[in-house]
Amino acid sequence: MTRRLLLALVPLTLTGCFNGLLLTPVNSDTPVQETLVAEARGTFCRDKIAVIDVDGMILNAKAGGLLGGGDNMMSTFRERLDAARDDRRVKAVVLRINSPGGAVTASDIMYQDILNFRKDTGKPVVACMMDVAASGGYYLAMAADRTFAHPTTVTGSIGVIMSLYNASGLFQMLGVTSTPIKSGPNKDIGNPARAMTDEERAILQGMVDGFYGQFVQVVARGRGMPEERVRALADGRVFTGLDAHKLGLVDEVGYLEDAISCAKQLACVKDAKVVAYDRCGGYRGSIYAGAPHIPSQINVKLDVPLFNNTGGAAFMYLWEPGKAR
Repeated sequence: MTRRLLLALVPLTLTGCFNGLLLTPVNSDTPVQETLVAEARGTFCRDKIAVIDVDGMILNAKAGGLLGGGDNMMSTFRERLDAARDDRRVKAVVLRINSPGGAVTASDIMYQDILNFRKDTGKPVVACMMDVAASGGYYLAMAADRTFAHPTTVTGSIGVIMSLYNASGLFQMLGVTSTPIKSGPNKDIGNPARAMTDEERAILQGMVDGFYGQFVQVVARGRGMPEERVRALADGRVFTGLDAHKLGLVDEVGYLEDAISCAKQLACVKDAKVVAYDRCGGYRGSIYAGAPHIPSQINVKLDVPLFNNTGGAAFMYLWEPGKAR
C-alpha cells in the first residue's frame, strides 16, 4: 500500500497542530501545557521563568480560528497565570505584550489579575513590549514590577475611544428609515440612522471621561507620576520605546533577553529555565517563537455597529491608526 493511500486512510479527528495547519479548533477544552523555551545553563537547575503572551486584541470573546474555534484571551491569560502561580519552581513571570489594546473591561480585569498574582505569590512580573503595546496593552504593563520596551516599540495611546457613525445620509439614499419603539429618549443612543443629540453626546462623553480618568490613575500609580503629568502625555498619541523611556512611561529600553534577565534578578535566582504555556504543547525553538501572529491575508473591515456582529459599539482602550473620525 502506498504512502499516499495510507495518509488518505488516516481520519482527520486529531486535535492539534500539524505544520502550522489547524486540523480542528484548539480551544479551552485542551488545558495549557508547559513548553520548554530555553534551557538553563546549569544542568541541575530546577528554577523557571515563565513567559506569558498577550497577543492581539484584548477582548472577553473567543478569537476566530480556521474552523471557527479559538480561545477567549481573558480565560487563557488567567489559565496561564494560574499555571505559573501553582508551580513553585516558577520564580518570576515575563509578560510579552504585542497588542493595540481592546475593551475597557477586559483590559481592567487582566490588569487586576496581574496585581492579584503579584500579591498572592510574591513572584515578580516584568512586562516586555514588542511591536505594539498601546492603550489597553500599555494599561496591562502598568501592573508589572518592571517595564521594558524595544527601541522600536509603539506604545502609549493612553485614552478611550467609542467609535460611532452617522449613516443617515446612506440610509436616506437607500430608502431605509429607523423607527425604534423605545421606553425613553436615550434608549437608542448611538443610533447610526440619525444624528446624535447634544444630550446623548454629553452622556457618552461623561462615560468616556470616567474611563479615561481610571486609565490616568492606573498610569500614575504604575509609573509613580502625578496625574497632571500623565494627563499631559495622555492625549491619545503614541510613542516609540525610546521616547517612552525618556518621558518616564517605561523603565528600560531593551529586548526580551533583557526582560528575562531582569526577572531573574528580581527573583534572586542566578539561573533558570524559560518556559511558556501552550494549548497544544507546541514546540518553541527560541524565546521569540510563537508571537506575534501575523496573518498571511489582511482583511479590512468597516466597523459600523449596525452591520457588524460584535454586539454594537463599545468603550475601548484601543489604538486605531488610520481610523476615520
